[in-house]
Amino acid sequence: MSWQVWLGFLGAAWVISLSPGAGAIASMSAGLGHGLRRGYWNILGLQLGLLLQIAIVAAGVGALLASSTVAFTVVKWFGVAYLAYLGVRQWRSTPADVSADGDVRAAGSALAMTIRGFLVNAGNPKAVVFMLAVLPQFLDPARPLAPQYAIIAATMVCVDVVVMTCYTGLAARVLTYMRSPGQQRVTSRVFAGLFFAAAGFLSLVRRAAPV
Repeated sequence: MSWQVWLGFLGAAWVISLSPGAGAIASMSAGLGHGLRRGYWNILGLQLGLLLQIAIVAAGVGALLASSTVAFTVVKWFGVAYLAYLGVRQWRSTPADVSADGDVRAAGSALAMTIRGFLVNAGNPKAVVFMLAVLPQFLDPARPLAPQYAIIAATMVCVDVVVMTCYTGLAARVLTYMRSPGQQRVTSRVFAGLFFAAAGFLSLVRRAAPV
């Protein structure tokens, strides 16, 4: 992969990561409920899910998702159900304990937060199909594909970590100004609504008709 191609992909990676989606909502939700430091476990899960999406495309399984109505539908409705579940959990979440110095003391299993982030990205077939359409444009078929996919994966993960850290940190910063349980409850329900909206949008996604 030449430097010119890589720079073009770097720009595309920023656009993809900055686009509002379930990952951004999950990151802000984690920051709101657990603060920035613990929110990194959610970011780790999101990156593992992102790497799975790239591996699926690299292995050619992405073509199956793009062409098989059954496979696409199963993954899609898993994603819809999981986002709706996160919405219910966010709606029912209890206010975090915020100390005077702004430290967030909400409990949260690191493993559970990592799995949560992973499932948010893993349950999005639209992202896999999107990558299937975009990534090949930056590959040189005359050269070994594995190193090129490795460069693509490293670039996307680095960019996404930066973007999701910003989303998480922004929500964590907002939480330090909302020590009232009532304020936190309203904000949690706003994020619950965003999860429900993301689930609704995903439910409307249809597999592109074969050309």
